[in-house]
Amino acid sequence: MRLVFFAATCAIFLTSAAFADDKPKPHALTDEELAKGYVQLFDGETTFGWKVEGDVAVKEGKLIVGGQKDTKLTTTVRFPASSLRRVFETADGQPGKGGRIIGPGGREFGFKGVVKVNIVTPTAPPEASRVAGPVVIEVPAGEQIVFTKLALRPGEMSALFAGKNLDGWKVNAADPKRMASKFEVSKDGELSVKNGPGDLVTEKEFDNFVLQFECKTLGDGLNSGFFFRCIPGQYQNGYEAQVQNAYIDKDRSKPKDFGTGAIYRRIAARKVVSNDNEWFTMTVVADGKHIATWVNGYQTVDWTDDRPADENPRKGYRATKGPISIQGHDPTTDLLFRNIRVAELPASDKKKD
Repeated sequence: MRLVFFAATCAIFLTSAAFADDKPKPHALTDEELAKGYVQLFDGETTFGWKVEGDVAVKEGKLIVGGQKDTKLTTTVRFPASSLRRVFETADGQPGKGGRIIGPGGREFGFKGVVKVNIVTPTAPPEASRVAGPVVIEVPAGEQIVFTKLALRPGEMSALFAGKNLDGWKVNAADPKRMASKFEVSKDGELSVKNGPGDLVTEKEFDNFVLQFECKTLGDGLNSGFFFRCIPGQYQNGYEAQVQNAYIDKDRSKPKDFGTGAIYRRIAARKVVSNDNEWFTMTVVADGKHIATWVNGYQTVDWTDDRPADENPRKGYRATKGPISIQGHDPTTDLLFRNIRVAELPASDKKKD
């Protein structure tokens, strides 16, 4: 059996490492990678976020793919067509017999020994024809490939907030009693959210998308979040990607109030990886019933909403487009946001409920 070593980056964003008060992991993204907007597809600990077929193991921070069976790994998430950079390296410097990685949009690359390839996705075609897909890794029986890093940056993102003004946003006036928040652009080009309750909503509506933003809480245990697929004209009636960095008993696997990266009241974050009073990033992918989140590049949620369909997301699965909104939670609210951006996901080949 030939042993092939792999270190890959497939081209999201951030400013601090995943576990600021823990020992850095060998698989973690660099500050530069985080600043460019990468997310980890392999967390160094588990196969979370992948559908596994065949021989796969995680050992000493490495993802070992292949063995006696044909093996296939497929991300549970579809990503928009992405620029892809990857480096494959065999143990003895010789090409392996086979194996391939298929990136979002169907670009295929074989394992051919030491390879360095940079591919920039061509200018996107019209919105309706843009492509998206999972990342797929295939390794034939008798081969084994070891991944030490695997990361991806989704395709072209459009700014929802670029630090100049609040064009494209409006204060939600659906409930006059919940309009205490102040939403202002700071001198440093950040979106300041103070006081609450309150709600700032996009004028454009979205259903399936990749959303990314950076956030900094200016206090301990502050609560906020991004709502999406909201019912237009109602107050925060949508799914919520939670912002809440507190956790219980000094244990990051016990988030308080569902934790940052959670889908509030639906599924908790598996770990709290961000810290109060520090910039962190969040990525949210909503694709039909499937919703996934990353915080500081670490995947925190991989969830399918299997509730019966309902126009009201508090009662069931909502597929319909709606605004994205930023929550001013209560009078203690004091947060900063920057680099808010989005990419719409084209329809899947699979029928969505």
